[in-house]
Amino acid sequence: MTSPADKTLQEFQSKFRGEVLLPGDTGYDEARTIWNAMIDRKPAVIARCTGCADVMEAVAYAQKAGLVVAMRGGGHNIAGNAVCSGGLMIDLSPMKSVRVDPVARTATVEPGATLGDFDHEAQAFALATPLGINSTTGVGGLTLGGGFGWLTRKYGMSVDNLVAAEIVTADGRRRRVSADQDPELFWAIRGGGGNFGVVTLFEFRLHPVGPEIFSGLVVYPFEQAREVLTKYREFVKTLPDELSVWAVLRKAPPLPFLPEEVHGKGIVALALFGMGDAEEARKRLDPVRAFGRPYGEHLGVQPYTAWQQAF
Repeated sequence: MTSPADKTLQEFQSKFRGEVLLPGDTGYDEARTIWNAMIDRKPAVIARCTGCADVMEAVAYAQKAGLVVAMRGGGHNIAGNAVCSGGLMIDLSPMKSVRVDPVARTATVEPGATLGDFDHEAQAFALATPLGINSTTGVGGLTLGGGFGWLTRKYGMSVDNLVAAEIVTADGRRRRVSADQDPELFWAIRGGGGNFGVVTLFEFRLHPVGPEIFSGLVVYPFEQAREVLTKYREFVKTLPDELSVWAVLRKAPPLPFLPEEVHGKGIVALALFGMGDAEEARKRLDPVRAFGRPYGEHLGVQPYTAWQQAF
């Protein structure tokens, strides 16, 4: 005899175009695995959505079945919010489409796309928007949390460049939100995380960037941190918005331009980025090389997409 819970699941599966995975199914463990390997949660059901209609069906099923919901975009969230135990995981990672309008300078992006997917399409037209610093990060989670990147000093946060979005709310309805349509919900998702619904499409404003930029690293010993960071603090006060210098304190990774004996030691890494004229950026950022006595440096002109993958 089929239980009510089984019947509800069967009805859901019959309406769902994507893949529905249960514990023990082929692909289940792969689908629940995210970037942070410490997270080992086991959803009762994983719904791998292929479009907005699938998302609407998944939300409706969660309501009927009384299941807690987790949403996975790129799966890069350190806290593991993309996966839940015993509930429904709405997996948006199959939805990776990125469409660029180079004339209007806008991009429509599905929630499973990563920064790498976005940059691949946008940089074909030498366009970009502030979206993180790591190409494996998901566009959706980054944006809903506020989002920043190498372009932020010039063009603001990721949410400052979000023009509109399409979202499925808890009642199963699809809504389009913008400054003119449902503006309060639009305000809420711009930094409020995934708490207000499942975003199925993002529309971003784009800016001319690249395809090549000036960038790189200057790495100092941690023992020079006071000297280096004091000079850094003064230097960035007059830096134009087209240029960025980020300070990172960490253990030295095995970078090819660092001596082997430095690997694993404490360092101050200054990450440099300049859009626009590469030679002008080089001149303006050159003083960073003399903040102390560096272990090593790696600076030069490279594709914007390559710098987005550097971290």
